[in-house]
Amino acid sequence: MKIENITSNKKQFIDLLLLADEQESMIDKYLEEGDMFALYNDDLKSICVVRKEDEGIYELKNIATYEKYQGQGYGKQLIDYIFEHYNQKCKTMFVGTGDSPLTINFYEHCGFIISHCVKNFFVENYDHAIFEGGKQLIDMVYLKRDA
Repeated sequence: MKIENITSNKKQFIDLLLLADEQESMIDKYLEEGDMFALYNDDLKSICVVRKEDEGIYELKNIATYEKYQGQGYGKQLIDYIFEHYNQKCKTMFVGTGDSPLTINFYEHCGFIISHCVKNFFVENYDHAIFEGGKQLIDMVYLKRDA
């Protein structure tokens, strides 16, 4: 297994990024200024984008694993890697996600705790309704993990 820092041609991974954030215009808001990491185990399994928000504050903007590889620990390995990568710079890492037990449980398993909520985020910022697990996502739930 290897993890690479992707510094150019980040759009080549758009198919995978769209699994976690299904509107390309939203991805465009953070893709170029964020740091991208790709996890390979023979072939590409997972990708993530992390952006510095303030001194010591970072946000995991996107993390996605191809569906056929989900549940095999690749996402957690990538999160563990980024905490090691940013260990001297990051005091707190945030991640925003929909109010879905599937994703919230994943982040809690990775050591995050619920921080706050942004009401109506998905309704006001996306041009179509977003569904996960049969439930429409309305609010953005932020979780945080201190380094």
